[in-house]
Amino acid sequence: MTYIDIFNGDADGVCALTQLRNAEPRDSRLVTGVKRDIQLVTKAGIQSGDDVTILDISLDKNRDGLVAALDRGAKVYYADHHFAGDIPDHADLTAHIDTSPDTCTSLIVNLHLQGEFAAWAVVGAFGDNLDASANGLADHIGLDAAQRDVAARLGRCMNYNGYGASLEDLHLTPAELFERVRRFATPWEFVAEDPATFEKLENGYADDMAAAAAADVAYESASVAVFSLPDEKWARRVSGVYGNQLAKDHPSRAHAVLTDRADGTLLVSVRAPLENRTGADEICRQFPTGGGRKAAAGINALPADRLSDLIAALETTYGS
Repeated sequence: MTYIDIFNGDADGVCALTQLRNAEPRDSRLVTGVKRDIQLVTKAGIQSGDDVTILDISLDKNRDGLVAALDRGAKVYYADHHFAGDIPDHADLTAHIDTSPDTCTSLIVNLHLQGEFAAWAVVGAFGDNLDASANGLADHIGLDAAQRDVAARLGRCMNYNGYGASLEDLHLTPAELFERVRRFATPWEFVAEDPATFEKLENGYADDMAAAAAADVAYESASVAVFSLPDEKWARRVSGVYGNQLAKDHPSRAHAVLTDRADGTLLVSVRAPLENRTGADEICRQFPTGGGRKAAAGINALPADRLSDLIAALETTYGS
């Protein structure tokens, strides 16, 4: 038997697995990638008798791999908050799926663990731009202002680190980041013991966000704004967190951040308005390579000649 941990490379995926491996320590084979690399199950080489944990990737996008793993005789624990479609009914599948717009995989795992390592769930929720949910859990477990600040900053930076077209775009691979945080029961212990990693991510975030401040406006109305970034490493890294910041700055407006790709297509991050956290996944699923969750979704390779269709879909969904 082999233990296999499959997880999204953003803050939510890393923090969800950090909680589980603090609660249930084990040596496992890690399968992950950049945030948008979500079809991971078929890449995992799952065999009969393997014990598999899958976190923060859409079941719908991994259905074939999941069904094949179950048919081979693997045991699977699956926790996620993205669109799932029909969930297989199988004795060896334990599924914790909740697509509510105010939750994330770290919060789902926190419920499963009955709050044993809840501070990491707060970090994951902040990373997924769920500030209200993160602060609600922080209130519940009694975090003070300094702890809350660290959790918010770390979540933002861990999430930022997951974006990129390839692992070479990132400051740390998600597997490396997980290995650095996994041995700490709380985020403040990690920050105190490994300040260099925290500083590296914060400095990278600050530099890239400063560059994004000069982004071109591709389209703007009262309800929707679309921004364009160049085909550069920094732009690929910052696209998602820049969208998160735009949503916070203009909570009644929907946003899309476009990043040019070398093949002429566009990498797209979509954020629903914070005042109406729904619809982003449905918009993005209208396009090949699109998907995500209700409040935040994306398209991996939007043909440039379909940008007008994307804008029209945004206006149809969010227009006043």
